[in-house]
Amino acid sequence: MAGIARKAFVATLVGLAVVVGALALWKLKLVLSLVFLGFIVAAAMRPGVDALKRRGIPRGVGVGIHYLLLFGLVALFLWLVVPRAVTQVQHALDRDRIRHAARTSTGIKHDILNGLDKRLRRLPSGSKLVQPAAEITKRAFEVILGIFFTLATAAYWIFERDHAIDLVASLMPREKRKRMRDTWDLIDAKLGAFVRGQALLIVLVGTVLSIAFAIIGLPYWILVGSFAGIVEIVPVIGPLAAGALAVGVGFTVSWHTALAAGLCVLAVRMLEDYIVLPKVLGDATGLSPLVVLFSVSAITILFGGFAVLLAVPFAAVLATLVDVVVRGRNPAEEEIPAVLFPAKDAEAN
Repeated sequence: MAGIARKAFVATLVGLAVVVGALALWKLKLVLSLVFLGFIVAAAMRPGVDALKRRGIPRGVGVGIHYLLLFGLVALFLWLVVPRAVTQVQHALDRDRIRHAARTSTGIKHDILNGLDKRLRRLPSGSKLVQPAAEITKRAFEVILGIFFTLATAAYWIFERDHAIDLVASLMPREKRKRMRDTWDLIDAKLGAFVRGQALLIVLVGTVLSIAFAIIGLPYWILVGSFAGIVEIVPVIGPLAAGALAVGVGFTVSWHTALAAGLCVLAVRMLEDYIVLPKVLGDATGLSPLVVLFSVSAITILFGGFAVLLAVPFAAVLATLVDVVVRGRNPAEEEIPAVLFPAKDAEAN
């Protein structure tokens, strides 16, 4: 009886520990998501940092160069896009006010444009990236804190990753250590290639569609084009939303403009799917569109809208682990994806 009671007590403690651990992880889901995002950012930067290190530039300086480049691109985007977007919306508002001058109601289109104009004016331009502390709201402070936490995690992971691999390897049987290291390197290479490829697609799609929308005379072309580029981070759903928005805006002018906008989005999408993606991104994640769609939907429902950024990388990690652990594939024989950096740089990690 004493033995049975002891086993029941131990089983109860284990069950409680599992429940408490699960609840703790759930409460810390935002922190864990930011840490995982930091790991993804580190995977994207590591080939560049290592390439600079081989040229005699310390890793710390290499990380700083990458962050300066990132902040410079964001500042360039704000400087180029925000003022022009405000100008486009303001012109539309002026035309709309003239059209409704004799009416008592301004109309829903006017209200939408007015609200959009107010929000655009609140965005920082290239010369106003630093706002007074009194104007920073609690939510903005949390966002800024999350960004710096993620960037700090990525920087530390650049230096600590090899030590972490050594620690995990020391806990495993000697004959499994190489396989574990190869699997880790493969996951790291996939995540890095995916992020770098997505960044290139955002810039490419946003630029090409903005130019195309300007040529066909689509209203708010820079807003719609920028939106189409940004939503590239949401697989499957993002491009559909961009196409629907472009066609909807086109209908405010004529059905010809709507048709032209839809054809522009379709042409860019076809170019992306059949030429750009195979050449730039390749098979970086190895996921089918159905798996991607399910992952995006499931992760978003479980963890909220922010987690949509992590859906594809998380699914890619699970798929790689299933390939290695369940299907018995050798990670050392898998093709290492390369975006912006040659495969040898990835292998050197």
